[in-house]
Amino acid sequence: MKKNYIFKFLLLMIPLSAFLLMSSSGGRGDARSGSPGDGGATCASCHSGGNFNASVAITTDIPFNGYLLNTDYTINVNTSSTSSTHGFQLAAENSSNTKIGTFTAGTGSRVSGDRITHTTPSNSGDWSFTWRSPSSDLGRVTFYTAVNAANGNGNAFDGQDQTVTGSTSAPSLSIAEAKRLDFDMYPNPASDNLTIQLASSSEIATVNFYDYTGRLALSKDISTNDNKIDVNNLASGVYILKVVTDDKIGTQKFIKN
Repeated sequence: MKKNYIFKFLLLMIPLSAFLLMSSSGGRGDARSGSPGDGGATCASCHSGGNFNASVAITTDIPFNGYLLNTDYTINVNTSSTSSTHGFQLAAENSSNTKIGTFTAGTGSRVSGDRITHTTPSNSGDWSFTWRSPSSDLGRVTFYTAVNAANGNGNAFDGQDQTVTGSTSAPSLSIAEAKRLDFDMYPNPASDNLTIQLASSSEIATVNFYDYTGRLALSKDISTNDNKIDVNNLASGVYILKVVTDDKIGTQKFIKN
């Protein structure tokens, strides 16, 4: 009789296990990024006990100096492991553990609420997608991710999977409205000359070009009558332009062809 109860219990567990597996294979909709705002929750309660020598790194093209407001940046999740079956979830939070910015999915990923996750298990464990920074200053952003390295046998409860977490952060480059300098620049992208149009005809400013490592690549003083900058010797790439007057600062993204 006892054996019959055990057998019936196992039969009941089969559809439940299948449901949990199917729901995870297409990414998780609930909080599993490992972030503080998600309570540190991951999928380790099911995907654990194994060892694929897994590790994960998050990289971005956000400049060393920080992100601009309402700007798109590429986020990369790269996994190193001996597994050929991976899944992930990632969230972006500020120091108050509040989700900030919005995501646009890339290949193999989908947006799930205010997080991003996989669509199908990935062989490589690598994903790239877009994060748009908030339109108001919400402070430093930290990206948190949890990645599962699985054995691919379809059983999330066999104690042979591994879950790893990672994070990276970047400051905000936003400036208080009272000290914000408005300016136009054209053409953008540019190959030879870049024109900076200041809002006031009497302003004199210093224009600094920073590459994505935070290195100062070029600095030029301009005025209303002398507002063209020779960028021919700049290496091709994306720069953060910081224009500084006596009491104001403005920043924009510039692309050198």
